[in-house]
Amino acid sequence: MISKKTFLLLSAWLMVLTGFIGQAWATHISQPILIDPKTQYAAGETVILHGRVDYNEQPAPDVLLNFKLTRADGSVAADQSYPSDQNGLFEFKFDTRNEKAGNYQFTVTSHCLEIHRYACTYKNQILSIHLQ
Repeated sequence: MISKKTFLLLSAWLMVLTGFIGQAWATHISQPILIDPKTQYAAGETVILHGRVDYNEQPAPDVLLNFKLTRADGSVAADQSYPSDQNGLFEFKFDTRNEKAGNYQFTVTSHCLEIHRYACTYKNQILSIHLQ
């Protein structure tokens, strides 16, 4: 059996450790933000979407992003990954020449900086796009 003093000391130490771990997990978030996204495109037109990645309310360079464009039937039209640029900006382009008219769902997901991948929250931004 442990003494009350030892128990309190161990409890305090555990709270300190847990607090630091919880803080580490909570701070490693990045959020993709679409900038003035266009939602209507003509068949044959190239879809171009621009955005930035925010980390602690600041633009974040070199954050790995996944870009997925899904057709109305659930099939994937595009699935690409690449990092934000040195200014925290990104651009997604998709040629629609071989695509049918209809509704598409665009999802950009932040996979965080490499050093924060263990604590990434995988935040995303979703946009509905209509191809006419």
